[in-house]
Amino acid sequence: MIPLDPLPNLIDQVYARILEAITDRSLPPGHRIRQSELAEKLGVSRQPVSHALHLLHWQGLVAESGRRGFEVTRLDPERIRQLYEVRGAIDALAAKLAAGRAKTDASGRAQLEAALQAGRSIGKDTPLSRLIALDVDFHSAVYRLAGNPAIEEMIAPQWPHMRRSMATVLAELDYRERAWAEHEAIAAQILAGNARAAETAALAHAQTAGRMTEERLRATDKAA
Repeated sequence: MIPLDPLPNLIDQVYARILEAITDRSLPPGHRIRQSELAEKLGVSRQPVSHALHLLHWQGLVAESGRRGFEVTRLDPERIRQLYEVRGAIDALAAKLAAGRAKTDASGRAQLEAALQAGRSIGKDTPLSRLIALDVDFHSAVYRLAGNPAIEEMIAPQWPHMRRSMATVLAELDYRERAWAEHEAIAAQILAGNARAAETAALAHAQTAGRMTEERLRATDKAA
């Protein structure tokens, strides 16, 4: 991790950098975080690091470990399955609503098309953090086109956990192409205004991702 510039929103920057490291496994599950060491790597004092770690602890991304220490939590396969069950319902609703607005919301349509275009640039050398960001951008574009702010508000607290789970399957080269093929299929139905087909495609995509993620996590736990 590279040092940060000392800006007013330093805690937010530290939080984002640690979260990124947890997501792309630079800080893997079970890793013990030493605040002084982390502060030195980021080029900041311990105070913003401490604040950021307490935010991450509140979200369940790190857990207390020893005296004033933290460690990166492990992904719970059952919890991830539960999150994907809920996300499947939300994504299906968002896709259906987005299809109903695709012909009238020019800005939302353009954002979705831009997210698709960005996703077409991925390859075998694309960093995992970039893959995750592009995936989030695609789904966020669908949520915005849906025109219901409650969708993004409900999913926002779960994005850190979902981003971690994405890393489990996006690390596999074969699934990267499959995921974007499914994104293309969802978007095609949305942009064509086919609400029912968009809803079905979005639900299937979430169910597939959830099933694969749970299977990978359980296999990893078993191997350990």
